[in-house]
Amino acid sequence: MPSVQLGLNMKRESKSYIDSLYAVLTAAGLFEGPKYRLSGLTGMAFKFTVHERLLPLSVSAYGQWINEHKPGMDNLGIYTVYDCGRTRHPTFRHYQQDAVEWVKDSLDNGVGVIYWIPEFGVIDGYDEEDRVFFVNDGWSDEPHVVLYDNLGLNFTEFWYCQAVGGKVDIARELMILESLRLAIYDWDTPYKTLPNTDIASGKLAYDFLIQALRQGDYDEGGAVYILDSYCYSREEILSYLQEAQGLWPEIDEAVRLYKQLNELLPLIRNAIIHNMDSRQIDRNQWDALIGYITEAKQLEDHAVNEFRLISDRCPDPRRSVIPRWGIHTPK
Repeated sequence: MPSVQLGLNMKRESKSYIDSLYAVLTAAGLFEGPKYRLSGLTGMAFKFTVHERLLPLSVSAYGQWINEHKPGMDNLGIYTVYDCGRTRHPTFRHYQQDAVEWVKDSLDNGVGVIYWIPEFGVIDGYDEEDRVFFVNDGWSDEPHVVLYDNLGLNFTEFWYCQAVGGKVDIARELMILESLRLAIYDWDTPYKTLPNTDIASGKLAYDFLIQALRQGDYDEGGAVYILDSYCYSREEILSYLQEAQGLWPEIDEAVRLYKQLNELLPLIRNAIIHNMDSRQIDRNQWDALIGYITEAKQLEDHAVNEFRLISDRCPDPRRSVIPRWGIHTPK
């Protein structure tokens, strides 16, 4: 019976979705360049979400995943298909067994599959005799083993599989422009998981973070994870925008603002201390940390306004042409 093991090189550094996507695309020859460029072009670097109690789910709860991931994939010009939803739905088993077959087909073609473990990881192999998939989480050298009949089952209520296919070329300038518009949308959209309003996005996410720190009632591990992810993503944004300097004058100003923001990151990181076997925020530095985050919010707000200036004077057919069906994003 067939067995496949791709051995994809996934490393946890960025958001887990980007870490997974980068491993899949680079191995398949569908993307070249550093990971921060992928994070920037897909708009994922700009996503910032915070739960009101700073729960660790904040980092990956940035909205309905298909709605959040598809615009970035479209911006890369890469064909993709998804299967996802809630495991409680009575149709789950039918979609699950269908997914088992197309996941194997993708692996037979040498292309890994993005998978919600949680968080996101990659399926990079299977063994037909044992009826198992091999899943790489980016942390461990040893793969997780998932039975075909357990595909999609985890301690959350959600499941998600995504495969990629061919690619069309899109001009670099157009991809960068669209990524800035995705950044604007994320910054301006306060809630991505309506009707729930316990998780804030973009500009409002800063306010949720500041409020939780002021109240002092928050999840310790989640607070550290949010700040770790935030700092890394803002470094990604700066590296990404530096590559785009010269395209528009406003990009140069945005780079200047994100450089100032990045100067705050060591101070934010210094507010995290080791306590026995865990890391937590130093409560003696609460006021200082709130000050750093408040300043970072102001800097990022000014940078997004620079993106608006670029967007306003460039044609935007994606948002000015009403599609035949579905919704369209307002400009």
